[in-house]
Amino acid sequence: MNLRLNSLAAMVDEGVRIADIGTDHAYLPIELIKSGKISYAIASDIAKGPLDNAKKDVQEAGLADQIDIRLGAGLSTISEHDQIDTVIIAGMGGKLITQILDDAWQNKLQFTTLVLEPNVGECGVRKWLTEHSYEIKAEQIVAEAGHTYELIKAVKSQIKSNLSTAELYFGPFLLREKNDIFKQKWLGQLKYHQSLLTNLNKAKNKDLVHIKQVEHEIKMIEGVLND
Repeated sequence: MNLRLNSLAAMVDEGVRIADIGTDHAYLPIELIKSGKISYAIASDIAKGPLDNAKKDVQEAGLADQIDIRLGAGLSTISEHDQIDTVIIAGMGGKLITQILDDAWQNKLQFTTLVLEPNVGECGVRKWLTEHSYEIKAEQIVAEAGHTYELIKAVKSQIKSNLSTAELYFGPFLLREKNDIFKQKWLGQLKYHQSLLTNLNKAKNKDLVHIKQVEHEIKMIEGVLND
């Protein structure tokens, strides 16, 4: 497995029952079971092609009795009878992740632990978590093959967490640590936002709301990088 998947695996607690939504060849469930960390998993995907690949890999690993392969959208493949503790959703946009979680929530399907890796829109994911009484317990930022990934582990709580705007935007744990990968990511984002602001100001019909938003984000990024 690559660094991103290994980092996700490290966030999974021992002995839990997991559902890997949008599974990637079922690499993660296979590794978690082979390592002895867990003994049961559901690997689910909306597309038949990737799921066929996952099924083949699971069979080759000799784990067909421990990894259940299911075809379907989001968490619609999971029921209360599955007794899933931990849901993993990785490699999707933040909006799609929150939509998947929302759909399950509307169907009164909740999970103790969520391990999430949005490839964009991380702020929206953190906002959804806090609004639905999930407490962020761990975060990690990893760089691999020219991409930066933010990993979030959240656990259901009795009370709502109060995160600041900066914590929602940058991540409470990542903001505290501010490691080199974090700084590299946000230096890149600062350049992107500055270029975007220049182009927005050049437009004939200026979108003042968008301009204000980008200016606000630039100030936040500069504040974090200079702090």
